[in-house]
Amino acid sequence: MEKNKLHIYSAIVVALVTVCYHNALQCGFVFDDISAIKDNKDLRPSSPLSNLLWNDFWGTPMHKEGSHKSYRPICVLSFRINYGLGELDPMGYHLVNIILHAVVSVMFLKVCTLFFNDTTSFIASLLFALHPIHTEAVTGVVGRAELLASIFVLQAFKSYIESTGKDQPIDWFHLVMTMMFVSLATMCKEQGITVVGVCCVYEVFIAQKLSCFDLLQNARLWLSGKVPFPGALKLSFYRILFLALGTFLLLAVRLKIMGSTLPVFTNFDNPASQAQFPARHLTYWYLLPINAWLLLCPSKLCCDWTMGTIPLVESVYDPRNLATVLFILVLGSLVLYAVFNSNHLSRQVIMCLSFLVLPFIPASNLFFPVGFVVAERILYMPSMGFCMLVALAFQLVNEKFGAKRHVFAVISLLLIAYGSKTFMRNYDWKSEYTLFESGIKVNTQNAKLWNNVGHALESEERHEEALQYFLQASRVQPDDTGAWINVGRAYKNMQDYEKAEEAYRHAITLMPTVVPGKMYTTRIAPSYLNAYINLANLIKNNNTRLEEADTLFQRVLTMRPDLTTAHINRGDVLLRLNRSFEAEQSFRTALEHDQDNADIHYNLGVIYLDRGELREAFQYFNKALELNPDHIQALFNTAVTMQESRNPGLRTEATRRLKKVLAQDPHNAKAFFNLAALAMDSGETDQAEMLFKKALEIEPLFRGALFNIALLYSNNNRSREAVPYLQTLLNAYPRHTKSWILLGDIYINTLKQVPEAKLCFQKTVEIDPTNIQGQHNLCVIYVEEGDLVTAKHCLEKVVQMAPGERYIRKHLEIVRSRIEKQEQLKLKNKQINEDKHNNSKRFGAK
Repeated sequence: MEKNKLHIYSAIVVALVTVCYHNALQCGFVFDDISAIKDNKDLRPSSPLSNLLWNDFWGTPMHKEGSHKSYRPICVLSFRINYGLGELDPMGYHLVNIILHAVVSVMFLKVCTLFFNDTTSFIASLLFALHPIHTEAVTGVVGRAELLASIFVLQAFKSYIESTGKDQPIDWFHLVMTMMFVSLATMCKEQGITVVGVCCVYEVFIAQKLSCFDLLQNARLWLSGKVPFPGALKLSFYRILFLALGTFLLLAVRLKIMGSTLPVFTNFDNPASQAQFPARHLTYWYLLPINAWLLLCPSKLCCDWTMGTIPLVESVYDPRNLATVLFILVLGSLVLYAVFNSNHLSRQVIMCLSFLVLPFIPASNLFFPVGFVVAERILYMPSMGFCMLVALAFQLVNEKFGAKRHVFAVISLLLIAYGSKTFMRNYDWKSEYTLFESGIKVNTQNAKLWNNVGHALESEERHEEALQYFLQASRVQPDDTGAWINVGRAYKNMQDYEKAEEAYRHAITLMPTVVPGKMYTTRIAPSYLNAYINLANLIKNNNTRLEEADTLFQRVLTMRPDLTTAHINRGDVLLRLNRSFEAEQSFRTALEHDQDNADIHYNLGVIYLDRGELREAFQYFNKALELNPDHIQALFNTAVTMQESRNPGLRTEATRRLKKVLAQDPHNAKAFFNLAALAMDSGETDQAEMLFKKALEIEPLFRGALFNIALLYSNNNRSREAVPYLQTLLNAYPRHTKSWILLGDIYINTLKQVPEAKLCFQKTVEIDPTNIQGQHNLCVIYVEEGDLVTAKHCLEKVVQMAPGERYIRKHLEIVRSRIEKQEQLKLKNKQINEDKHNNSKRFGAK
């Protein structure tokens, strides 16, 4: 193809990709994007870059049983770069995906020109660029694995072509580069390794221009030595051997990183994997025409094809087997024609088939079970071969019948249909709700879809609506443990705890029974154990059922000793049972299984904080923040502890941490309160007043904020403004003695309302007879009222309660002195009165 024409065709392909996918920029994170991006700590700059080499696609260490075993470090690295540029703004992630799809489409165009004429190559690339089956790979952010892998696959294939030639020596540079690109493709998506098979097909059927008939005819002669083995075939053999050895090494390394174990899937992920012969095999073969039909007629697309979407083919008499037979006949005919002929058309067909069939093999279930029935993004690479076949078919029709106008019209209509469907399908990926609702329109028997719509509604706190979807999921799939767990959680959110407990207990009854000699962990999804954990967390809210909750956690741990969530939740229960050291041991056991879990370090910090061992507490809190800089509880607790230490040197850091808490939770009244306390410590009373008021806007009856703003006013000669806050506080918390005392002080010292002050101090003593300040202030009231005797008895009582308080003794001495002066005055007056009386008698006698 001429360079100018190639540039024009490439520009058209890119333009059409832009037109069809620009509305994907409006989409958010949905479905698997949540786990792979929003919840994946490996994307955060605080997480070591080396984690990408040892963790799976979702951020779980590969050696763990709970790992999905999807090893895609290069793809995760691209997500990490996205995060570094725009954190969790979904537009940036979608933009990169669209650009990558455009790149793949242009590269595919260039590869097609190696086998087809310009027009056919252009048609194939347009079909590929616009095919609706690609929306899951392009608009779903996690589909980037397919996009990146495809780039390296095409580059590996082009590099291999450079290393081949019928009469050329081996080009080791391009051969090594081929293996490097294969490795990179595999580190983006497991399917990438299948390009080795495509290269081998190219070597035999294109580079050497052989057919199976040629090989069979000459093999006997070559082996007998009657005909020398061609030198070109020796070079071909060495190239294929190099690829085979490189592939074997790549697989060995991959298996080593996986921990030499395969992922565990439930029977709901792939029902056929748990079925017996012949249902298992008949269903797997039936999935082949299902995938072929999605490529041929992508009118009904769905993000999830698991569970009951495709019922098992349980009998050879099932009419669906006709589709399987038809598919095998068509594909078999094409394969036979391609491998037993050695003309130009057969070579074109065999390259179409190699790009179609080989990348699909890992997802076919025919050789090993995978965690899905049908997955549309898995068809991204195989669709290259399909688009080649369709374009080649149009070329042949045009050449045979000369119906160029009709062919052009049909192609145009097909491209318009594909492009329109792609454009409209992107809107389905706008949110989780729209995505799963669109899936239900296609697959009403998939309980997972009903559950996921419920989850989407649940995230918006539309719990009653979510419950209806969860209940429908339980009706569609009555034995789905996850659906019943969701039902229980929905009832709990609606505060119908009795029905929630009933749902959780029903979920537990659906668990498989323990089979002697068979590991329980290999037959149950870890998420299903949430039935026990959720039930335990529900009943632990009742302090009388803490022991029952502990028993449930222990039962989970007998089934999964490495389940960290069970250890963490049990530790919380043990703390509430005042079994601190057992709780510590529970957290430390969890730490053995998951050293990078910030929550475990935080909980250990709480234990040490409760014991007053601040140094150790800070070590664990800071470790939690090292693992998760946004750990809101660790940020808050460390900030509060810094603030309470009254160390001026820690105020700046405490303020920074509390502001970080507010960045995550702008409605955290406690964070505003503690920021206000820090401002008060720094003498910034205006700032403190503003922050206390913000806390009260969020939580109007926040006791600490009400008292402290009243105290602030009292200390700044604004006592009258403090009274409404204290009255509000005491209406809500009538036993808050400090407020009664402060209000009494204001009444007596500022407002000069002694009776009201007396009532405040009497209330304080009534609530807490041992309150020294309340008792003393009541004594002062007696003095103000002039009842010195009562005041003296009152102060004598307080002195006995607090013999070390000198100011009380001083007040008692003053009262005693005043009483003594009164007594002396009385005696003096009495003496004067007596003298007057005696004098009057004396005068009367005369």
